[in-house]
Amino acid sequence: MFANRNFNWQMVLGFEVHIELATLSKMFCGCPADHFAKAPNTQVCPVCLGLPGSLPVPNTKAIKWCVKLGLALGCDINLFSKFDRKNYFYPDLPKGYQITQYDIPFCHDGELLGHKIKRVHMEEDTAKLQHQGNATLIDFNRSGVPLVEIVTEPDFVSSDDGILFLKEVQAIVRALGISTADMEKGSMRLEANISIKRPDHPRLPDYKIEVKNVNSFRFIKKAIDFEVNRQIQLLESGQTPVQETRGFKEATGETVSQRVKEEANDYRYFPEPDIPPLQFTKAQIESWRKELPQLPAQVQEELIHKYHLSPQYAVIISGNQEMYAQFLKNPSKAMADALVNKRPVQTTPVAEVNQEVVNKILAANPKAVADLKSGKQQALFFLIGQVKKQLGNIDVSLTQRIIEENISK
Repeated sequence: MFANRNFNWQMVLGFEVHIELATLSKMFCGCPADHFAKAPNTQVCPVCLGLPGSLPVPNTKAIKWCVKLGLALGCDINLFSKFDRKNYFYPDLPKGYQITQYDIPFCHDGELLGHKIKRVHMEEDTAKLQHQGNATLIDFNRSGVPLVEIVTEPDFVSSDDGILFLKEVQAIVRALGISTADMEKGSMRLEANISIKRPDHPRLPDYKIEVKNVNSFRFIKKAIDFEVNRQIQLLESGQTPVQETRGFKEATGETVSQRVKEEANDYRYFPEPDIPPLQFTKAQIESWRKELPQLPAQVQEELIHKYHLSPQYAVIISGNQEMYAQFLKNPSKAMADALVNKRPVQTTPVAEVNQEVVNKILAANPKAVADLKSGKQQALFFLIGQVKKQLGNIDVSLTQRIIEENISK
């Protein structure tokens, strides 16, 4: 169950996933949202700097994209919702509060891969701190960028299970086209809430450790496994882990204390007075639902059952929109091999195998059909050759399947 296989304890694990949306402008102002590698503090205005007298105006596209993500994750949508103020002081928060959602998020009660999603809500990103020697500098370009937060229930019992879930979330976000979900650039950031309990204990532990802002699947797994083992050692020595926020040190593979974890009442949430509540209609939500593209799970089913790819290939190809589009130009095992193994693609167009051509060839070759029915595989190769004469370059495995399906009828 854990890295040390200690079955005397059960992991209690949940996630908070932050996704920066790829809108043109920020969440509550007109500044550009694409902040990566831009000169510090060049994409700011009175609103995202939190200057007195500035007023926020919500980004309607960001709200729509947040709701569509919730729909893709199987969530119910609140037709009435609002923004709230989360009050705390930190250098990366110029206003002294963050505009977020508290008790009425846009989306709630979803499910993905058997895991429950508590909520999907909309908020603004904070500024970025840059440490240089003994000094800490602040870049406000990121301040106010649209940020979606996905909060799960603590129903994961292994880090491996968690990684599968997180990768599926990334694939869904990319399929929707709402974010690059690039962890190296910070557009997808992972946080894990971790505690442990005895397997026969019915209640959740009365503490949790939050490991924040991890930027890779490999590192979040290492952080979870390290933290579980650390907590086991504490509990077995008679200590209770302190509820706190911890960071992950990539160089040592350890988590380190950052600050004592706050409770919800510490943030003094209250409704955002400068933004009116939002009201959706059922028709509006259904129109957004109809705009959803094929999701990765649906693409995987298609790749496995229609194109006879292995589940491993299906997961890889479905998680990359460019790879999937390239595969559809020549849907064959050879193309899948080339894409997954990053070999040069065979670029010769493959003729579409249509039912009419196959029917004509089967009707014109009754002896070959009878031989194939009696188990003579050489007859199959003969029939595939006849199709190839008619169409030129073809997908042999697909042609074989079509012939065999016709024969079985």
